[in-house]
Amino acid sequence: MLDDLDRNLLEILVKDARTSLKELAAQVGLSSPSVSERLRRLEERGVIRAFTVEIDPLALGYTLQAIVRIRPLPGKLHIVQKLIEDIPEFGECDKVTGDDCFVARLFVRSIGDLDGILDRIADKAETSTAIIKAQPIRRRPPPLDAAASRDRAKVLHAS
Repeated sequence: MLDDLDRNLLEILVKDARTSLKELAAQVGLSSPSVSERLRRLEERGVIRAFTVEIDPLALGYTLQAIVRIRPLPGKLHIVQKLIEDIPEFGECDKVTGDDCFVARLFVRSIGDLDGILDRIADKAETSTAIIKAQPIRRRPPPLDAAASRDRAKVLHAS
C-alpha cells in the first residue's frame, strides 16, 4: 500500500514527471536522498513503471485516431495479435472479454491509411471501427487514494 508521502510524490509526478528531485523534496518536506530512495522503492514494487513523455499525434501528422474492435477468425488469435503488435500505428491494444478479442487505438494520417491498415488484417479478423471525434478524458492513472475512490463511487451511485 501507499503511504501519504508516496501518494503525494506520485500526484506531483503525474502532473509533471520532469519535476527534479530537489523540487520533489521541497514539496514533500524530505531530503533529496530520501525522495530518491522512495522513488527507487516505488519503481522496484512496480508502482512506477516509467517516467515518460506524452507526444501529440497531431504534431506528427496523425490527424485521425480510431478505436478498432477486432475479432480474429477461428484459429487466428495469435496471428492477429502479432499483426497488431507489428503495425506501429496501433498505439495501444487491450485483450478483452466479450464478442471481440481486442480493442485497439489506431493513429492514422488519412482514411486511406486506415483502410490500408485494416486491409492487412481483413483476411484474419473481423473489425469494427469508430473514428474518435474528441477525447474528453485523457489517459489518467487510477485514483491514488482508495478511500477517496470509494467515497466518489458512493456519491455517483446515490445520484
